[in-house]
Amino acid sequence: MMMTNGDNINELCNDPILADTIKFHGHLCPGLLIGYRASLIGLDRIGTERSEDEEIVAIIENDSCSADAVQVITGCTFGKGNLKFNDYGKQVFTFALRPGNKAVRIVYKHTKNAEDEDRDSKIAKLLKSRDEDLFDIKFVDIDIPEYARIYESIPCDVCGESAMESRIVLLDGRNLCIPCAKDQS
Repeated sequence: MMMTNGDNINELCNDPILADTIKFHGHLCPGLLIGYRASLIGLDRIGTERSEDEEIVAIIENDSCSADAVQVITGCTFGKGNLKFNDYGKQVFTFALRPGNKAVRIVYKHTKNAEDEDRDSKIAKLLKSRDEDLFDIKFVDIDIPEYARIYESIPCDVCGESAMESRIVLLDGRNLCIPCAKDQS
């Protein structure tokens, strides 16, 4: 049975959260399930549900399919400022509940023989395996990022496009957006 079609999701499980995650992402795949499982573990371990505002902070270390699951399940987004991205190429996820510095770090256990498995076998394994068989899970202390700030927009003196004040570069007495500042150097 092919398990990659969102129409077959009811045959896989009755989880509306997974169905919403697949709908957002566009298809079911191993990467999405890694983020799905990590997010559910994270929320459970920090003792909360989906973030309506900025109560939860998620720090992801990859920009793969798993990042979409983190957004849907945790409510952490770039727009709200509570989704942070470290471009390390790792299936590692840290979830923290404000206030406080306690967080849970969840590391996907990639196995050597995973490359030999077909897509449907990987999906079945990710749906059925115990949390501890898929992930290393530990509580950590972190410096939780500040709440999102709203910055004034300032027009670039070269291109005229507005940029956040915090991203404006002052060069030779002119306010420049980052691309124009790069062009000037």
